[in-house]
Amino acid sequence: DPRLEGWPLMSSPFPTTIIIGTYIYFVTHLGPKLMENKKPFELRQIMTLYNFSVVTLSLYMIYEVSSTFICNRWATGYSFWCNIIDYSRSPTALRMVRTCWLYYFSKFIELLDTIFFVLRKKNNQVTFLHVFHHSIIPWTWWFGVKFAAGSGLGMFHALLNCIVHVVMYTYGICSLGPAYHKYLWWKKYMTTIQLVSNFLFDLNIYQ
Repeated sequence: DPRLEGWPLMSSPFPTTIIIGTYIYFVTHLGPKLMENKKPFELRQIMTLYNFSVVTLSLYMIYEVSSTFICNRWATGYSFWCNIIDYSRSPTALRMVRTCWLYYFSKFIELLDTIFFVLRKKNNQVTFLHVFHHSIIPWTWWFGVKFAAGSGLGMFHALLNCIVHVVMYTYGICSLGPAYHKYLWWKKYMTTIQLVSNFLFDLNIYQ
């Protein structure tokens, strides 16, 4: 997509690959080795700020996607179906390019999830599935942004993922403060929310 010429990390997939490779090496080998004889870091304040930032960013992306694909779909012509990708430089098309790139970049920010686990010596939470998920999403989304920015399928996935992240990271904020634990009655629904999100995404793929 020529509209992405000069954008950070978009010249080729190699910068993304290097970042992901470094991330995998740190969280599986270097990080645990460095923390082996050290006490876990107390990161409550940093993690509260981090969780709040991810929630805020996710809400912004929800607004950007929903206002284009839902609220103004008749005016923009965008939909979550297999629509023809708009490669023009219209304000709406460029808005979706920016939102796609921002979603892609947010996946690098979320690598801090695992790094915090390592620094807090919560190595039991650094599972294969966790690392695989955080590694594969930014890499695959590089291709999505580069060649299909603003596609209905991609933006539907981004919207669902952002909604789930608002719930998850809000829980992360509350769980860090003991005074708020009594308000976490909805924790038991988090897995259900994720499963419903995955089901809706799969359903949209097979439309």
